[in-house]
Amino acid sequence: MIKIIAIGKIKEKPLQQLIDEYLKRLRPYVKLEIIEVADEAAPASNSSALDEAVKKKEGDRVLTRLKEQDHVVLLDLAGTTMDSEQLASAIERIQTYRSCDIAFVIGGSLGVSKELIQRADLRLKLSDMTFPHQLVRLLVLEQIYRAYKILHHEPYHK
Repeated sequence: MIKIIAIGKIKEKPLQQLIDEYLKRLRPYVKLEIIEVADEAAPASNSSALDEAVKKKEGDRVLTRLKEQDHVVLLDLAGTTMDSEQLASAIERIQTYRSCDIAFVIGGSLGVSKELIQRADLRLKLSDMTFPHQLVRLLVLEQIYRAYKILHHEPYHK
């Protein structure tokens, strides 16, 4: 099973429709669950101490949704980059040799807490570019879908 644990809700209907489309496409390959945890208000006028408090609260909410045996893939700008084939191989290795759930964690608009970083088994960087955290949910789903197409030797555009 794959879980996507994301801070905040999707507010834009067109984005939610695209996410739903990828969830539908993934059904034949893997059981997938999206878990949304509440985000905190984070005004631009927050001090760095308040920003850290926001990340801690959001991180604690995510940590309560993780099981001890989950393999946690944290989406992180400071993470390792992979191409689609490498991600597919990583998913296959985890599911074959660890036989545990994979939890992709998407932080909030301020990033993630130190505790979440420490809990991560893999820190994954999607790109050198920065994306809105809500859009990252769609990008992760697309890459998971692409990974399963690769693992099943099915065509998918490059």
